Amino acid sequence: MSPTTSTPLNEAPQLPGWDHVVTGKVRELYVPAGVDPAEASEVLVVATDRISAYDHSLQPGIPDKGRVLTAISRFWFDQLTDLVPNHVISASDVPAEVAGRALRCHGLDMVPLECVARGYLTGSGLADYRAGGSVGGHVLPGGLVDASRLDPAIFTPSTKAEAGEHDQNITVAQARDLVGAELADELEHLTLAAYERARTIAAERGILLADTKFEFGRSRTDGTLMLGDEVLTPDSSRFWSADSYVEGRTQPSLDKQFVRNWLTSRASGWHKGTDTPPPPLPADVVEQTRDRYVEAYERLTGERF
Repeated sequence: MSPTTSTPLNEAPQLPGWDHVVTGKVRELYVPAGVDPAEASEVLVVATDRISAYDHSLQPGIPDKGRVLTAISRFWFDQLTDLVPNHVISASDVPAEVAGRALRCHGLDMVPLECVARGYLTGSGLADYRAGGSVGGHVLPGGLVDASRLDPAIFTPSTKAEAGEHDQNITVAQARDLVGAELADELEHLTLAAYERARTIAAERGILLADTKFEFGRSRTDGTLMLGDEVLTPDSSRFWSADSYVEGRTQPSLDKQFVRNWLTSRASGWHKGTDTPPPPLPADVVEQTRDRYVEAYERLTGERF
């Protein structure tokens, strides 16, 4: 990839031959011009440089973030392709305006679950454990602390919230009620298989994969269950450096947690849970966030950005 910072992209560009149909927290979704979005067998997914936290879109964006997310996702899709099909058709045959940050993909009807795998206890999983001793319906041993390793890793699904709403952690039993036992069991198997593969690969590169989120959908062409959205990026995962890991404390991270930590610190002056929009990210926070995303890419892939 080019070592120079690219032109930031924070809004949906107009792309000849494609109709813009959805703006997500980070990504813009397009379908071929004139095609019904609900029936499109092919879509164009464009990763912007926007960053969100606590259901707020933050300003400014993080330079090159969309390119990093796309490159990391491509790396992991390739690493997991023998375990589960994925939605990528091409990363090269995309409009020049979004080259490096766009993927042509199969159109999917998405499963209404966030499929989370946890190999370490932290974040909302730690909060659930402290409240009741279990996470996602899995009763865990007593005495666990922040960053305790979980062996084996556990599947802890959550609901997919509408824009502006919060995802809700649910139990595996509730997931079976929501999507059916057969599909829920398949999602659990695929999620944990993909996580364990990724955990092993990351560990070889000195990175601990604390947890991650996958999304799945069925191909509109033949109904195949596929891995979609993004995979194992600093937006959807927690990456910790193995050489600085200490159980029982908050870990230095190579992911979006760095931004979350700043937002909830006294330095931001912002209070989580209020309707007040978060303040703009300071220049040093933007720079350090970009550095963490680039470091994650370089360490995981072995390539220079």
